[in-house]
Amino acid sequence: MSEWPKSNDALGTVNRGNPCESGLCTLCRSDCKGKCETWLSSIRGRKLLYPRDFGAITAGSGNTTHVGVNYNSLRIQGYNYGAHGLPQGLSDSADDCIFPNVSLETEFGNEIKTKARIPLLSGALGSTFIAAKYWESFAVGAALVGFPIVVGENVVGVDKESILENGKIINAPELNRRIDTFLRYYDGYGAIIVQMNVEDTRNGVAEYIIDKYGDKEVIIELKWGQGAKDIGGEIQVTSLEYAKFLKDRGYIVDPDPYKPEVQEAFKHGAIKSFARHSRLGYTNLSDVDEVKADFMKSVDYLRKIGYKRITLKTGSYGMEALAMAIKFATEAKLDLLTIDGSGGGTGMSPWNMMETWGVPSLLLHAKAHEYASILANQGAKVVDLCLGGGLAREDHIFKALAVGAPFTKLALMGRAVMIPGYLGANVEGVVKPEERARLNGNWEKLPPNVAQYGRTADEIFAGYYEVQKKVGADEMKNIPYGAIAMYTMADKLAAGLQQLLAGVRKFNVSEISRDEVFSANRETEKETGIPFITDVLDGAAKRILKA
Repeated sequence: MSEWPKSNDALGTVNRGNPCESGLCTLCRSDCKGKCETWLSSIRGRKLLYPRDFGAITAGSGNTTHVGVNYNSLRIQGYNYGAHGLPQGLSDSADDCIFPNVSLETEFGNEIKTKARIPLLSGALGSTFIAAKYWESFAVGAALVGFPIVVGENVVGVDKESILENGKIINAPELNRRIDTFLRYYDGYGAIIVQMNVEDTRNGVAEYIIDKYGDKEVIIELKWGQGAKDIGGEIQVTSLEYAKFLKDRGYIVDPDPYKPEVQEAFKHGAIKSFARHSRLGYTNLSDVDEVKADFMKSVDYLRKIGYKRITLKTGSYGMEALAMAIKFATEAKLDLLTIDGSGGGTGMSPWNMMETWGVPSLLLHAKAHEYASILANQGAKVVDLCLGGGLAREDHIFKALAVGAPFTKLALMGRAVMIPGYLGANVEGVVKPEERARLNGNWEKLPPNVAQYGRTADEIFAGYYEVQKKVGADEMKNIPYGAIAMYTMADKLAAGLQQLLAGVRKFNVSEISRDEVFSANRETEKETGIPFITDVLDGAAKRILKA
C-alpha cells in the first residue's frame, strides 16, 4: 500500500493507479480518463489551486505528518512583513505587492542567456514511441508557454526514415519534425535542447544539427544519465523486422532477433517484443582525471563545430559523480547542468532498478547545493542548475528552486508535462473522430470527468481563450488540443508559484533563497542542512520577547 494518498477530497482528484510522491500514478497511461491533480489541472487550470464546491464547504489540511527525507518533509515559510525583488515600476505599497505581480521569468546560461517565462524544463522526450506520438502537443505547448523542451536520446537512430552514410546521419526526418514543431511557435522564450548519448555521438547528430539549424536555435546536451535507471535508454518494439533494423543500426537488442531460436519463439508467440538498449558511456576510462579529459575534449569539439550553448544532464549517481558533474560543467563554462534524482519517471526502465537504484531527489539536490557552494566560495562562477526527479506541482517547483538557491534556475518535470498532451489528444480525437488515428486519441466518447465541462475545446479547457489571444483566432485551428491543455496546466503552476512567492514576500523568482523553506523533521534537517521549523528565526523571536 502506498504511503501517498490515492484521493484528495478537497480538490476532487483521484488517482487511477498507485500514487507516488509527485501525485502522479506510478503507471501513467495515455488513455487515462482521470483524474489526478495534474490531469484535472490540464482542463481546469488555476481553479485546481482551491478546494471544490465553494460556498457549501470548508476545508482543512491533512498534510501535517512528515516522515523520512523527501520533498514532502520540507515546508514553505511565510513572512508577515517586507517585500523583495519588486519588478521595475512597482512600489512596496499593498496595491502593488499582489501575487499576480510576481515575476516568474528566469534565465540560464554562461555567456548567452536563454530566457523562460516560468522556471520549468521538460524531461528528455526521446525515442520512446509515446514521446513521438504526442510530440506536437508537447512542443507547441512548451513554445506557447515559453519554457525549454528537451529532445531525448536516440531519436535519429530509431527512425526508420533516417538515412546514414558511412555511419553518419545525412537526413533525420523525425528529428527535423521535433525541432521544427517547436520553432514554429518559438517567440524568444524557452528553447529546444537536443540530447546526445553514445550512439547519437557516433551517428553524428551534433554535426547534423549544426549544419542544418546553426547555433542560434538549438542547444546541444551531453548526457551522463538520468534518475530512472543507471544504464542506457530503452524502448520496446513488437516487430521482428524492426528489431533487426535496430540491431543493424548498432543497438543492443534483447533478445537477439537474429538467433534462430528467438525467431522461432517469436513466430509461435512465446516472445512478443524486443527491448532496444543504448550503451554505457566512459567504459574505457578508469579514473576521474580521464573522465574530465574526455569530457572537456567533447565540449571543446562541440564549440569548435559551432555550438555556443551546451548543457549536461546527469542522473542520481553517488557523490563523486555529482561533484564531477558540477565541477566539470563549471570549468567548461556550460550553460546548464540538469541533476535528475531517483523518484522520477520514465518511458521504459527496468522496474526494480527504478525502485531501488540511485540517490533520492532531495538528498541529491541538497548535496548539489553543498558542492556548488564550495565552488562558489572558491570564487568560481558555478554553472546554472536545474533540479528534477518526481516533481509535478507548483510547490515542488518552489521547493526545488529554494533547495538549490541561488544556483538553481529551473525545475525539471518529466511525466507531469506529458499528461496534458495525452489528455488533449484524447479530447481532440472525440471532437474530430475523422482525425482520431492521426492524433493518437484513445477515447471514442468524452468521459463524464470531461463532459461535465462541455463538448468543445473552448468549453472544456480553461486556457483556450488565452491561447487564442496569443496566436490569433485564425491560427487556433492549427493548435493541438494537447498544447492548449499544457498551457492550461502551466497557468495553474504559474499562479500557484506566484502565490507561494508572494507569501514569502519575494516578488521575483530570482530572489528565492533557502530561507524560504524549513525542515519538518530532524532527519531532513540533518541531511539537507535546512533548519528545523522551530529553530528558524527562534533567536530573533527571543530577542523580541526579551527587548
